[in-house]
Amino acid sequence: MEFQMTPEIRLNPYPMYAMMRASGGMLHLEEYNLWNVFRYDDVKTVLADHTRFSSSQMGDGHLLSRSLISTDPPRHTQLRGLINKVFTPKAIAALEPRIAALTGELLDRVAGKGALDLVGDLGAPLPVMVIAEMLGIPTDDRAQFRHWSDQMVAAADEVLTGARAAGPAHASTLAMQEMSAYFREILTRRRASPENDLISSLLAAEIEGERLSEDDLLNFCWLLLVAGNETTTNLLSNAILTFLEHPDALARLRAEPERIPQAIEEVLRYRSPVQAMFRVATTDVEMAGQVIPRGARVIAWIGSANRDETVFPDPDRFDIGRDPNPHIAFGQGIHFCLGAPLARLEARVALGAILERLQDLERADTEPLEPVAGFIVHGVTRLPLQFRPAGAVR
Repeated sequence: MEFQMTPEIRLNPYPMYAMMRASGGMLHLEEYNLWNVFRYDDVKTVLADHTRFSSSQMGDGHLLSRSLISTDPPRHTQLRGLINKVFTPKAIAALEPRIAALTGELLDRVAGKGALDLVGDLGAPLPVMVIAEMLGIPTDDRAQFRHWSDQMVAAADEVLTGARAAGPAHASTLAMQEMSAYFREILTRRRASPENDLISSLLAAEIEGERLSEDDLLNFCWLLLVAGNETTTNLLSNAILTFLEHPDALARLRAEPERIPQAIEEVLRYRSPVQAMFRVATTDVEMAGQVIPRGARVIAWIGSANRDETVFPDPDRFDIGRDPNPHIAFGQGIHFCLGAPLARLEARVALGAILERLQDLERADTEPLEPVAGFIVHGVTRLPLQFRPAGAVR
């Protein structure tokens, strides 16, 4: 069966997912020894069963080979325990006033114009500013952070295309090198003069009596910066795009803003910001009537699982009142996204401010939307909107 991720399919992969679920729920791309699973139960199993499906897929020596997302227990348990001490519910909740202030500052810049690009003016800068402030790095560098993040995520396309760029000019390799050099300099400064920020806390942290290595520290910085902005950026743009496609839901949210958290959960299901995750089979695994061989790479299609008709009645209907809503947009098991509470908080605050301040919101043009690069994520590069500022005469 043909499997392509054209720009059109990236924007709307759901008919393809439905076809894959209906045709067996499994697709083997023999050329790459790559197995794709599409049904809810199978995707959930691949994500949660770390004994049969390992997250470790980077070769030794790669910077990310020891990162939180690329390790299994016991190392993963140690790293997760360390970062969980920072990402406590109390610590995340305490960020709400600052997130509200940053959102207000970003909206103030466009409020009088009657137009904005939701991605460039709010969706992209907001989460980067929040994470940068937590890490203790300059928010003025956010354009560079975004560039590095985009390059790293886009590199996932090589898995499906088989493309490999030659030599050191490979964009994701350059991004990793530049990002590493940037954070090494920050780490050097914090060692000499610690501050009240996350990087200083990580420098002082220990696992079983040992300080984190420089690679461990770089991994944390990379993960928080990249994962901390990609999901929230796409969640915000996906939410507004979906609300505009469903004006009744938008009107209801304006009238009942207390429903925003529930609407966010439905956006996470309906247009999952992260569409897929990688694993490696540690043993032969029978699934969907086939056998995934030991050592094979597996892609668990979260975006498909969240539209599985056996779990979600009328799955292609956007319903902000959907209950229950057992989506797995943030993963499953030990690798459940540690930043999920922060992403939800940022989305709640930002969407509340948008609905309050930007009246008569609509697309500014009818130009085709451009999907973000990297098949593992789902969003658009730009979302030009026009609006009537709150208080302005119709």
